[in-house]
Amino acid sequence: MNSILIVAVLLIVFLLFNLVIVISVKQLFSNSYIPAVGLNISIIVAAKNEEKNIPLLIRSVKNLDYPKDKFEVIIADDNSVDGTYSVADKLISGENNFRLYKVGNKILPGKKGALSFGIGRSRSEHILITDSDCRPEPRWLKIFAGMFGHGYDFIFGIAPFTQNKNLVNKLSCFENMRGWLLTLTAAKLGLPYSAAARNFGFKKSSFEKIKGYTNTSETLSGDDDLLLREAYKNHLKIGVAASRDSFVFSFAKENFKDYFLQKSRHVKTSLHYLFRHKVLLGFWHILNLILLFSFIPGFFHPVYLILFAVKLFIDAAAVSLTQQKFTYHFNFAEMIYLQILYEVFLIINFLGAIARKDRWK
Repeated sequence: MNSILIVAVLLIVFLLFNLVIVISVKQLFSNSYIPAVGLNISIIVAAKNEEKNIPLLIRSVKNLDYPKDKFEVIIADDNSVDGTYSVADKLISGENNFRLYKVGNKILPGKKGALSFGIGRSRSEHILITDSDCRPEPRWLKIFAGMFGHGYDFIFGIAPFTQNKNLVNKLSCFENMRGWLLTLTAAKLGLPYSAAARNFGFKKSSFEKIKGYTNTSETLSGDDDLLLREAYKNHLKIGVAASRDSFVFSFAKENFKDYFLQKSRHVKTSLHYLFRHKVLLGFWHILNLILLFSFIPGFFHPVYLILFAVKLFIDAAAVSLTQQKFTYHFNFAEMIYLQILYEVFLIINFLGAIARKDRWK
């Protein structure tokens, strides 16, 4: 009887959490976003050794559906040792709204220093951040301009990966989606804790109010999450651009070496979240891991095997109901084995974050 009661309680809690996630995400995507074109916007890109990637970004930005006299693009080349500067310089030749700099005399180390350098040279009050390997949707600026018009200090948008058949890519895409489900739900509940620097905007005055990246120096990473943390701590107005038109796409890692390096940086940042966010995430992940490994006591009591099976079914249902919102497609078998890998890799990536030294490129 005790075993049955434990299983029932765990499943009810897990089911309720997933219902909150699905409902929150669907509500955010159902919000209406009125595009605007009246604001001047500065797009800041910190580039380091991005010779192969930056042409895609420049082509995508040139195709943005926004008046060219209303936005500028600042590319801050952070001492690249490849042809990043020369490739970018050639591609933006003749474009009056593009500016290219070699970063020097950084106040802060790593990417944060390069971004600060670029932001300091921007001419607009409204700033958007993205990366060199990204492809923003054509109406990206219009959506953010419309949201800035509603008084938001900080806005983060969704940044999916381009999906293919590579295993590491599939895992990365699945993790990306699961991460966004949590991120959007927390934001909907008034507890925003994470963003993606690939699709992040703020008012320059709000950025300066929280002293920029100065208070995010615990780690080299965190130019998105820890900046959002400071905005949250200072009670600034934070919005979510959950519109397909505001997506910024990028490419996932294609091998496990690069994947683990990237994940260690991301997880290391999470060690510096606010306590309330750590509690929320810790509870969710521990609950998932308890349910995932419930098959072990299932060898001694069959009711726990039911718990394991129902947990995976609920996971698959949550993914099935929301995946199209993020332009992903996973079949049922993928939903099952990727969910298992995702949760096992949470442990591996956590240990990797502790063991590896932080670095920018």
